Amino acid sequence: MNGGIKVLILYGILISFITVILFLILFAMIIISFIKKKPFPKKMMIATLIGVILVSSIYIYETSFFTFSEIDREFMQKGPGSVTSPTEKYTANAYYELYGGAAGGVNVWVEITYNHEKNKVQTVYYSDAKNNFSMEWLDEETLYIQNDDPEYPNSNRSIELKIGKEIYHENGLACKSLLMKDEYETCYQN
Repeated sequence: MNGGIKVLILYGILISFITVILFLILFAMIIISFIKKKPFPKKMMIATLIGVILVSSIYIYETSFFTFSEIDREFMQKGPGSVTSPTEKYTANAYYELYGGAAGGVNVWVEITYNHEKNKVQTVYYSDAKNNFSMEWLDEETLYIQNDDPEYPNSNRSIELKIGKEIYHENGLACKSLLMKDEYETCYQN
């Protein structure tokens, strides 16, 4: 993720925390106002509603305006090589993104370079990396990405993708994004 998105997420977490505290205080004040017959705590309710609106806005922004440019390329590592399509029209490159420090994990994403179009690169795959990762072209337009761990049957994130028509994003952010609608015909998620 780039720096601006990280800051936005940190603000979202902070605002969420404050909103939860405000909600708990509001709830206590409402109970007290009914028991002691005091006026309803309007200011606290307004402050809580503002927090809810801010948190909701950040969530909506993150899901509706997602792009793959938010991938943290600062700590990326080149994946297990690249594969070129049979007529050399495309090259698929895999990259790893470390997250979460020592207790974290690794994400993998695949970018397609359009070799005959200057500076055209499209991310077509993004997922949590598994032990068994490889890529191969099934034909000129179809890339098979194997990403699974045989020890964990439910971990299979393997897929065949038609280049220029299909993408995969494990948690579906690319599928929900308004900004990415025109980049694919079909979006797959886990």
